[in-house]
Amino acid sequence: MEDTLYYSTNNSGAFVYSIERKSTILLVVDMQNEFVLDNTGDAVKFKEEGTFEQWRPFYERINQVVVPNNKKLLDLFRKKEMLVSYARIASFRKDGRDRSPVQRRPGWNNILLPRMSYGAQIIDALSPEKEDIVVEKSTDSVVNGTAYVQLLNNLQIKTVIVTGVVTDQCVATSVRDLADRGFNVIVAEDACAGATMDVHEAELKIMNHIYCDVMRTKDVKQLIENLSE
Repeated sequence: MEDTLYYSTNNSGAFVYSIERKSTILLVVDMQNEFVLDNTGDAVKFKEEGTFEQWRPFYERINQVVVPNNKKLLDLFRKKEMLVSYARIASFRKDGRDRSPVQRRPGWNNILLPRMSYGAQIIDALSPEKEDIVVEKSTDSVVNGTAYVQLLNNLQIKTVIVTGVVTDQCVATSVRDLADRGFNVIVAEDACAGATMDVHEAELKIMNHIYCDVMRTKDVKQLIENLSE
């Protein structure tokens, strides 16, 4: 059997691009303690401010949908001995002087996460293994300010399957930049979350079939499972 499965994004059966086991990588974006856990980081601030109730649907989706689906994809990629990568927001300096301007702006995006801090770490449920690629960024996009694209080129990667948070910020900017660099991008929509479902769905509608192909986790799994060993 060939190590390739063709995925079509339309009803005509036309082949859009090929998916190959050795040239496909999983990218998990910003699934960090600060943003994902409902008992630390942003969640604690929301509770102190009295605004947590409006964020409850976000954390429920994270716990009930996003984390389990990320785990399914990670387990499958590791079973198939396919490449796994992570992007995380992390500053090299405690004072955050190396952060990009967008991460210094007042408000929700004023992010200071020193690389060794608890908040900067990937959540335990999705923690990287020894040979996984982990890139640290001070920008929204995994492309800007990191060596991620160079690593993908060295590994001869053609397709990047993206998950993580938040859909309309770090996920979307990474997807667009990867597409502009010539990679085929698939977004597992139910392994991602935006601040609200309206924002999440609107961003995916904008990107779908232009910058990426939006799929459900079960369909991504089927895509991967149909590849030959």
